[in-house]
Amino acid sequence: MTATTLPYDQLKGPTTVRRLLATPTTGPLVALLLACVFFSLTTERFLSGGNFSLIVQQVMVVGTLAIGQTLIILTAGIDLSCGAVMAFGSIVIAKTAAQGGLPPLAAIALGLAVCAGFGLANGLLVRLIPLPPFIVTLGMLNVAFALTHIYSDEQTITNLPAPLTALGETFPLGNTDITYGSLVTIALFLLFAYALSGTSWGRHVYALGNSPEAARLNGIRTSRLTVGIYTLAGLVYGIAALLMVSRTGVGDPQAGQTDNLDSITAVVLGGTSLFGGRGAVLGTFIGVLIVGVFRNGLQLMGVASIYQTLITGVLVILAVTVDQISRKKAG
Repeated sequence: MTATTLPYDQLKGPTTVRRLLATPTTGPLVALLLACVFFSLTTERFLSGGNFSLIVQQVMVVGTLAIGQTLIILTAGIDLSCGAVMAFGSIVIAKTAAQGGLPPLAAIALGLAVCAGFGLANGLLVRLIPLPPFIVTLGMLNVAFALTHIYSDEQTITNLPAPLTALGETFPLGNTDITYGSLVTIALFLLFAYALSGTSWGRHVYALGNSPEAARLNGIRTSRLTVGIYTLAGLVYGIAALLMVSRTGVGDPQAGQTDNLDSITAVVLGGTSLFGGRGAVLGTFIGVLIVGVFRNGLQLMGVASIYQTLITGVLVILAVTVDQISRKKAG
C-alpha cells in the first residue's frame, strides 16, 4: 500500500490554528479570558453569578450603542453623536410619557423614531453632500446635546410609568438575578451577528467598507446602503435610550456624555478595524465585556476610577496598533 499524500496546495494552505489566529475576534477573546483569570485570582467576589450579572447590566447600554457604532465603523465611518442622540431619545421617551400625557408605548415609539431621524440626517449628510463622518457626527453631537438640555429644561424627569422601566426588572436564574434589558442586548448582538455574516445585506456592508467604488461597480447601491446603515444605527441608539431609562428609572439630561467614546472603545477592542471592512459584532460584544470586566475587577481591587480610565486608554492604543500592524502584513 502506498502512503496517502496531501496535494501541494493543501500542504501550504493555512492550518486551522493559523486561521483561528487570523480571526479578528481571537485576540480580544484571549484578552477577555486572561482578564477574567487575573481578577478571579486577585478578588474573591469576581467569580460569582451576581457579579457577572452586574457586569452585563453595567455595559448593556454602551453595548447596545456599540452595535450601531460597529455598523458605521465597518463602512469606514464613525459616529461621535451616538451618546448625545441616545440621551435626547431618553428624554423624549421619559418626558412625553411622564409629563406629556402620551401612552408609554407611543412615547417609546416616538423616542425610537427621533433617534432614527438623527441617524437618517447623519447618513444623508455623509453620503449625499458628502461630508466627512467625523465632522457630521461631531456637529450632530452638539445639536443633540443642546436639544436634550433645552427640551428637558435641565431637569431630571421622574415618576415614569411602569412600561418604561419594565426592562430594568429582574428575574431569577438559579441564584442570580438577570435583568430583561440584558437579554435584549444579547438578543440584539445575536441578531446583528447573523445579519452581517449570513445575509447579502451584511456582505454589502463589508464590501462598502472595503472599497465604496468597487462595491458600486458590483451593483451595490452604496448611497442608499450608507443612509440605511446610519438610520439603522440611530434606531439602535433609540433602543439603548429605552434601556438606559429602564435601568436608571429616570430621564437624565446629563446621561451619555462619554458613551460615544466608550462605544468606540468597545468596537476597537473587539477587533473591528477603524479603516472599515473588517470586524464583527460578536467581537464588539467581547470588547464591551473587556471594558466591563476591567472596570469591575479594578473596582473590586480598590483601584481609583482615574486609573481605570488610564488602563482603558492604553488598551485602545494597543488594539489600534495591532490592527495597523495586521493591515500592513496583509498588504
